[in-house]
Amino acid sequence: MRYEVYQLARKYSLGFCQLFLDCPLETCVQRNGQRPGALPAETIRLMRGKMEEPNPEKNAWEHNSLTVRSPACSAAASPELTGLLLAALENPVTCVEDNAEQKETDRIICSTNTLHQADQTLRRIVSETMKEAKDARVRPPDLKLLAAALNQLRAELLQDLRLGHKAPLCSRALGVPDVVALFHDEKDSLVQKYFPKQH
Repeated sequence: MRYEVYQLARKYSLGFCQLFLDCPLETCVQRNGQRPGALPAETIRLMRGKMEEPNPEKNAWEHNSLTVRSPACSAAASPELTGLLLAALENPVTCVEDNAEQKETDRIICSTNTLHQADQTLRRIVSETMKEAKDARVRPPDLKLLAAALNQLRAELLQDLRLGHKAPLCSRALGVPDVVALFHDEKDSLVQKYFPKQH
């Protein structure tokens, strides 16, 4: 999502900066509990798991970023924040002309990314499995449940991989075939609940 905002800033030649408030999970849960209409603690935990600190070393477009650690979020951070905002305002992101060569390079990088390839492959497997379920005349309410369960399984597996939770399973980096095998292991038992055909 952050990159899309950066692209908008670039498109309209606007300033772009990021302020990341790094707050310990337990503090977030505690503060949430004190709010009227508090969210469930699990929601806060899930959202915290999705938060990603800016990484200017990896992403050059994130160079205008500031991370403020909480509870140290105080007046001490104010000059840095002011500097960040001024730098963004004084140095708008310039709109780059449409560069077909760069787009093609980016497309190749994206297509070679293991997570991207794995996601595309898993989506295809989910689609094929749903077609098989329809052909097997699985009832529409069960089709809906199966689709939701398969997509949740896909999303959870990709999130685990993104966070490195599946890495200890092997001594080398996981490739797309490894990801597909992990997915199939869990998918097959899930599918058996809805229709008995072997997968």
